[in-house]
Order: sequence, then C-alpha cells, then structure tokens
Amino acid sequence: MKKIRNVLIFSIIIILIFFCVKMFFSTQYIQTNSKEIIGKVDLKINKNPLNIDEILNENTKDVITEELVVEEMDLDYNTIYTENAELPSGTIHITQMGVNGKRDTIIIKRYKNDELFSEEIVANNISKASINKLVEVGTGIGKNNYKIKENDNVYVTPSVLNVMECPDSNSQKLDILLQGEMVQVEKTYNDIWCYIKSNDGSGYVLIEGLSNINPIRNENGNYDLEEFTKTELLEKLNINMDVSIPSGLTLDQFRKILQYNSKDKNNIFTENADYFYYAEQSYGINGVFLAAIAIHESGYGTSKIAINKNNLFGYMSYDSSPYLSSKTFGTYSEGIDLVARVLIKYYLNEKGDEIYGGEVADGRYYSGKTIKSVNKFYATDPNWTNCVYAQMKALYESL
Repeated sequence: MKKIRNVLIFSIIIILIFFCVKMFFSTQYIQTNSKEIIGKVDLKINKNPLNIDEILNENTKDVITEELVVEEMDLDYNTIYTENAELPSGTIHITQMGVNGKRDTIIIKRYKNDELFSEEIVANNISKASINKLVEVGTGIGKNNYKIKENDNVYVTPSVLNVMECPDSNSQKLDILLQGEMVQVEKTYNDIWCYIKSNDGSGYVLIEGLSNINPIRNENGNYDLEEFTKTELLEKLNINMDVSIPSGLTLDQFRKILQYNSKDKNNIFTENADYFYYAEQSYGINGVFLAAIAIHESGYGTSKIAINKNNLFGYMSYDSSPYLSSKTFGTYSEGIDLVARVLIKYYLNEKGDEIYGGEVADGRYYSGKTIKSVNKFYATDPNWTNCVYAQMKALYESL
C-alpha cells in the first residue's frame, strides 16, 4: 500500500509540473503575439492619423433644408393685345388699365446653408381677381416713336384714367379722366408719372395712359425714328450689361432679328416679334434679353410647353414636374408681356423701387441687374447665363 501511495503522489507531481510548463509557454506566446499585434495597430495609426477638421467639414457642408410657408402675393394681370390699322405702326394705346389681384400662395422654400436658393409654388388660392390690361397696337401706315415731354398737349387713351394727388398709386384719387380728353403735360417724373392740367383741374397721371394721337379720332401721322446702328448697338453688348434698361432697337429692328430665322420652325418668333418691342417700350426691360430667354427655354419655340401652352419661357415650370406645373397662356403675346413684368418686378429691381405703371418692385429674387444675377433664382442650370448671352449675341449680330 505504501508503495502504491508513493507512485500516485509521484504521478500527480509529474502531471502538475507538465501543466505548469505548458501554461508558462502559452503565456509567453500570448504576450509575444500581443506585442506584435499592438505594434501593427500602432504602426497603422501612425501612418494614417485621423483628420478631425476634415471629417467635420465633410459632414457639415451644403446643409439643405426646406420650409413650407404661406404668403399673400400679387396675382399679376394679363395683357390682351389687339391690332388697330388706324393707328401708326409702333403706337401703343392702352384702352383699359391692368389691375393686379391677390392670391394666397403655398411655397416650398429651399435653403443651402441657411441661404435661399429656390422656391416652388405648390398651391394658390385667389382672394382677389385681377383685371386684364387691354392694349391696341398700331399696324397702319407711318411710324410713331413719340415720347411725352413737358408742355405737350396729349390725349387720354384708357376708358378711365385716375388723377392722383401724388405720383403714387396709393395716394388720394382726385379725379378721373375719360378716353379722348386732352390734357397739358407740365412735368414728367421718371418716365412713369407726369403732372397734368385739364379743364377740370390738375394732378398726377400715369404716362402710359397718354398719347399724342387721339384714340377716338384716330389721327394718323408719320414720325421720325431715332435708330441706332448695328455697330452702336453691338458696342453696348456684353455679358455684364444691365438688362433692366431698353436695348434701343426700333420696331423694325426687332422684326429683322426675329423674323424668318431658319431655326424658328413654327414661325412663333416671326409672328410675335412685335410683342418683344412692346414689352420693352412698356416696362423698360431689354427686349432682346427677353427674346433670348424665350429662344433658349423653348428651343426656338419647339418645346412641348411652348407649343401646347403658348409658354415660351417655361414660366412656373419646376424640375419635379416641368410640364404639369408650367403656366398656360391664351396667346404667346400674353406670356411675353407677363414674363417681362415679372422680371422687372421680382428679379431686376430692389424692393421698393418704382417701376412700370406706378407700381413698386417686390424684389424678392433681386441680386443684381445682369444676366447672371437673374440666373441665380430663375433657372437651376448654372450655364443658363452663357446660353442666354449666346442667344443675345446671335440676335444682335443678325441686325
């Protein structure tokens, strides 16, 4: 028994020694490999250190947010043109003054880094209807480039023309003048208002409601035109030009640059050339710039929106639904007239500036008076400026 007991004790001691040795070498292996692994990790970190500033910049640039707002906006009137062969070519007679209505508009505003970069109108509710502006344009023999000046005797062309206490549409109305009444111009203000004397009194009226030709008697006459040459007009042309002022082209020159162009496959610009001239005369915008936008946006009148909706500008068209959202006009002339007013009122003048018809500019999309400044809100394509200017240059060079 004693012998067996000694054998067992010896065996246990041998087994314990074996496990101790195994554990010792296993620990050394783990420590050695751990150091190698740690060394490799340290080496990797040292080769590619984290750039915290770069990561922050990458994750915070161009933050785009949207805001849904409801605003009361003007419902711009339409202008309806009719031809009058008894008036000299180039004569514009307003027979009814246009009046803007009001609409409650739901708008999605999009901001990039807190700066507004686009707006999309998603719904309208008309709270006050607008009144169309009615205009007669002369197509008769002779030409008329008359401009009202002090001491002239002129005639009222609308059916009713308001006489105001101040050169301001919001001032007190003193009286009304009826179509065909003759008044004397004492002083003009900014080519928008003039102070007149009539048999019934005096006050301020809008110049656009006056003419040297009596609309009732329809007196015709021939008038000399101040016409700039092609060289003089090209000298004014550059990509940074102020497009909020007239081009200076005559009616005949507008017809020349827009009629019978081989690209005008549907003859839309040929048949509507006069209305770019009338828009320039009525609102002071560069009519060639206006035509260049129409050519670019409509593919020279070949787009679906242009053909089906009489809309040469893609007006009110949004990227999400370009055809469905675009406005339908009764005629091409209505669209040309309205977009001219929209550009002057919202894009090319600062808020509060006095503009056509005694109105003041809204200026919500104003960032300057160049093609590029209009591009900022009018079109999402950053190359829009270059495309429109290329069309302007082609038109000027076709004189």
